Amino acid sequence: MENSRNNQDRTRLSGVTIAILATDGFEQSELEKPREMLEAAGAKTVLIAPKAGTIQGYHHHDKGDSFEVELTLDQANAQDYDALLLPGGALNPDALRMVPKAVELVRTFSRAHKLVAAICHGPWLLVEADVVEGREVTSWPSIKTDLTNAGAEWVDREVVSDGGIVTSRKPEDIPAFVAKLVELLTPQQPTREASHSVTH
Repeated sequence: MENSRNNQDRTRLSGVTIAILATDGFEQSELEKPREMLEAAGAKTVLIAPKAGTIQGYHHHDKGDSFEVELTLDQANAQDYDALLLPGGALNPDALRMVPKAVELVRTFSRAHKLVAAICHGPWLLVEADVVEGREVTSWPSIKTDLTNAGAEWVDREVVSDGGIVTSRKPEDIPAFVAKLVELLTPQQPTREASHSVTH
């Protein structure tokens, strides 16, 4: 029984592809841990950045590991993905919001009603893409004012989901953050009644 449940957990997101948008200065745990957890649930992830090669992760203020970029923004198309993940780290979203193609990618995902998930400082990109007005969100506390000025309702909770946008505050929220993503991205199974209904 336990094995079959584990197998189910590993295939919950089978067929789901998630874009991860980042650049130098991202908080490593906010990219690495969600990516591992989403892939463990069966999803495919693709790391997208403004430039080819590698991007530099950070552990708060200290340099972490370099990560291989799989696609540049010039090559990325929102149609190829089911969701977009925006890690934080103060430097990363601050740099990305100055890149028009990065902002446009976020806006395209949101307008196509695809899930956009942002953690920590990641919601800065949601502000720049003008997709938070009227939505309940959370973030690292220092960008609360930016979000409220953009028309969002800011709350202090570990994970918030509203209108296709999922937000969290900090690395400690990652388990709840990813659990909400998995829940929202799990393909809906037809109900038993629906699957047995007879068409006349």
